[in-house]
Amino acid sequence: MKFDLNYFLEFIKAFRLTDLIDILIVGFIIYRILLLIQGTRALQMVAGLAFLVFLYFFSEIFQLLTLNWLLHTFLSSILILIIIIFQDDIRRALAQIGTAPFMKLQAQYSYGIEEVVKAAEILAGKKIGALIVFEREISLKDYLEGAIPMNARISQELLVSIFYPKSPLHDGAVIISEDKILAAGVVLPLSTNPEIAKDLGTRHRAGLGITELTDAVAVIVSEEKGQISLAVSGKITRDLTPATLRKMLSQLLGFETKAPWWQRIKKDAQSEKRA
Repeated sequence: MKFDLNYFLEFIKAFRLTDLIDILIVGFIIYRILLLIQGTRALQMVAGLAFLVFLYFFSEIFQLLTLNWLLHTFLSSILILIIIIFQDDIRRALAQIGTAPFMKLQAQYSYGIEEVVKAAEILAGKKIGALIVFEREISLKDYLEGAIPMNARISQELLVSIFYPKSPLHDGAVIISEDKILAAGVVLPLSTNPEIAKDLGTRHRAGLGITELTDAVAVIVSEEKGQISLAVSGKITRDLTPATLRKMLSQLLGFETKAPWWQRIKKDAQSEKRA
């Protein structure tokens, strides 16, 4: 294909600043959508829809009339299908509009990370099951029906007593919002991901389920093995030490503090010397 310099110059002359802004906005939206669905089941469904679109054009090129008619009928309602299939992801995306990444403010309250870590360590040592969910940007109020409202200060003693086997609330989850225990005895949706390990029980599936539908972070203690796990974005990290749990929660909840840059450089230099 011969390069047409005149056509290129005409294109440059006709290109407006608003065109550049338009391209950047569309590119940003696509980028945010890809970040939102990365590592979730939504990505697999997008790949499936893309395959059907490819199959539609393939059938049109090679005149596969029956297949083309079926796909045309199916894809003619694609917008409605997308809304139905991705309703949870769309709700999560709409909840994040205006908050991330450029308008997200640093939270000014403590999430009681230390108290949760201490409680998880105690419960794991006694092999008492627990499910503690941190609310982040997306509200979890839709899941509080039938739960026991608490609005109590976070403390390891309260958390341990809630999950004590003889407590009427021990089977449900605890939801933490800002610096308070919002509710206990919460029933959460279970994950239906077929790739979940077979040895994970209802408590782990509930922790994964809520993180698939929202941006929440779930701490799970196994009553069988006494292991501490953490779930986020539909993924689970198992058999954590209290120190690792503390670090991961601090990172995910935005409370990890970093040393000044000159101290980090000095530390890196000392590490290289020892090596």
